[in-house]
This record gives sequence, C-alpha cells and structure tokens, in this order.
Amino acid sequence: MSADAARAVETVYRTEWGRIVATLIRLIGDFDLAEECAQEAFAAAVDQWEASGVPDAPRAWIIQTARHKAIDRIRRKGRYAEKLALYTSSGLAREMEEPDYDTSEIPDDRLRLMFTCCHPALSHEVQVPLTLRTLCGLETDEIARAFLVSTTTMAQRLVRAKHKIRDARIPYAVPETKDMAERVEAVLTVIYLVFNEGYAATRGASLVRTDLCAEAIRLGRLVVSLMGTQAPTEAKGLLALMLLHDARREARIDEEGDIIVLEEQDRSLWNREQIAEAQPLIGEALRGAPGPFSLQAAIAAVHCLAARAQDTDWEQIVGLYDELSRLQPSPIVSLNRAVAVAMRDGPRRGLVLIDELSAANDLDNYHLLHAARADLLRRLGLREEAAKDYRRALELATNESEKRYLERRLREVQAAGA
Repeated sequence: MSADAARAVETVYRTEWGRIVATLIRLIGDFDLAEECAQEAFAAAVDQWEASGVPDAPRAWIIQTARHKAIDRIRRKGRYAEKLALYTSSGLAREMEEPDYDTSEIPDDRLRLMFTCCHPALSHEVQVPLTLRTLCGLETDEIARAFLVSTTTMAQRLVRAKHKIRDARIPYAVPETKDMAERVEAVLTVIYLVFNEGYAATRGASLVRTDLCAEAIRLGRLVVSLMGTQAPTEAKGLLALMLLHDARREARIDEEGDIIVLEEQDRSLWNREQIAEAQPLIGEALRGAPGPFSLQAAIAAVHCLAARAQDTDWEQIVGLYDELSRLQPSPIVSLNRAVAVAMRDGPRRGLVLIDELSAANDLDNYHLLHAARADLLRRLGLREEAAKDYRRALELATNESEKRYLERRLREVQAAGA
C-alpha cells in the first residue's frame, strides 16, 4: 500500500470514526450493523485507495461504501424487501451519486447519537460507556478499565444497551429542548471524557489529540446553543473548562513532542482569545450553586490569569479543590488537591496527603499518582525514593510522550544521586 493511501486511511479512521458511525447509525438504525459496515468500508479503502488514489472526500467515500455494504447484507439475509421499505424514508436505500455530507445536518450526527445513547430508558451505567465505544472507538477493555469492571461485564452491558435501543425503537434524534434536561448530565459527561482523551491521549506518540479536543468543544458549544436559556450552568462551566485547558495546548509540548509541565510553559503561547471567551461563561456558571465542571473551570481560570507560574494563587486553588472534594469526592480530586497543597505549603505536606491516598490503594495502578509522588520526593532531594516512583509510573504509563518525560526525570534523579 502506498504511503499516501496508508496515511489517508489511518487519518480518516483516527479522526472521523465517530462521525462516520454516527451518520451510519442515523441511516441504518442499527448500532452493530453500522459499526461492522464501517469496518468493512475501511478495509475496502486500503485496497481501492492505493489503486485509484485517495478520493477528494474520504469520509463521504467511507460512508457511501458502508451504506452499500449494509444494503448488500440485508439482501443476503433475504429481508431486503421488508427492510428496504423501512429504510427508504431514512435515506439508506436512496440511490445517489457522491453525496454531500457537508450539509448543516451532518455535523450534528455525533450529538444526535449522544442523546440517543443517553436516553433515560437506558441505565446510567451504560449510557456513557456506550457513547464512548461508539463515538470514540475505544475498545471494550479500555472502557472496562476506566469503569473498574471486567471486560466481559462491560461487553454484556454494551450488547444489552444496543439491543434495547433497537428493540424499543428509541429514536435517533436530538430531543425537544424541554426533554433535554433529563439527558444532558450524561451528555456533558461524555463530552468531558472525549475532551480528556484528546487532552491527554491514553496511547500513541503524541500527548494531545487536537481533533478530539476540537470536537468536544464544538459539541459543548452546540449543547449550550441548542438549549439556549435552559442550558444548565454546568454546560457553560464545561465549555469554559475545555476552552481554558485547550488554550494552553501550544505550550504543553515542545518541537519533539515532549511534555512541558505547567510551571515551565511559555505563557505567551497561550490562546488569549479562548481564555477571554471562557471568562463570562465562568461568571455565569459560578452563580448560585456551582457544579464540578464549573469549579474545575474556576481552577483552570486561576492558572490562566497568572502572568507567571510564581504568581499563581494557590490559596484560592486549594479552596476550590476543597469545595470540589465536598461536592464530588474522588481519589483523583484528592490527588490534584494534594499537589495544590504541596505548591502552597511545600512538598513535604503534599507528600503526606499523597501517602494517605497510596495507603487506601485506590490509585495504585494510576501512573500520575506515582509521578506526582516522585516529583515531590525529587524536590525534597530524596532521589532514590523518587527514582523508585518514577520507575513505577513508567510501568503504568501508556502514552509515549508521558513515558519520555518520566524517563528524563528518572535519568535526572539517577545522575544527581550518582
């Protein structure tokens, strides 16, 4: 396969999978068939794009090919006449030339799918995993690890959810504004997790997946726009949070793709337009009783408003983490608070809090716990202990950029010790 064709297939798969599957589900009305035909279309692209060249509209080519494969599947199963009548109104069976998938309707397909997956008829335990599996292409074992269940358990949940959507004929549509409220919390969680995967990718050479960050921000804006005055403050808080984190993107990695930690970043590279856009959203989100996204946005705003790292108001950040811990207690929030306390009160105090977390064993397989502990030990001059924790963090890290950063820190403490 030619290098150009191979890169094109890989790029479309990585950046467009969720949108392609969402469009196919709208056309076909069946999760499994949509995913299977999308996979077959990508397999066909491997051979055909090498022979005939990469098409002008690769995503449209994949969708059109998958659509034809779905029709062929139905024919082979002997149910073509019955299903064709059902699908004609959806557009699946309509014969057409290369379709225009850049209409104003198509960009909303992911949001439609989110609201379908987050339908109140589905249990909360499958709403978010089902959306992540379908939209982000995360493997079942990856989702299972995130939700602390076995792969088999998660696979069974996903299968049951897809069957329920099909059998109950849950509509693939954005609900009326008045009906969005009961689904929007789960939708916001999905958008947040999509952004998180883009902000700090689980795997791969690059720390940041710009495509996922941009898509999450687009969806966040769309939810706020669709709901208008009925948009919950948390929707605005989430949008502000994503804008502020994404504003630091250009300063987070160097030319080799290696991590630059927050205190060492060139703040002149931060996107001031996004920071300015987020400020009024935070003001609205913090009125009344702010939720977790709004509090996280407020923390991010304190960082973004500091001209230099040493100007950061750590007292305010610790106070915001105190409120977040009260509202949404979790080991991750406690870890982030411990780091903030270390910046305010010194590494020894932060180390005490992290050791308390370690004793609870909730984050033993979380590489950032060991990386944070190693950093505090390094600052205290305890190099042998720091090296041990850096090694443990390296064992658990899966992103290549993070691994390179941890390896560099490990070499530094080893050299200083020698």
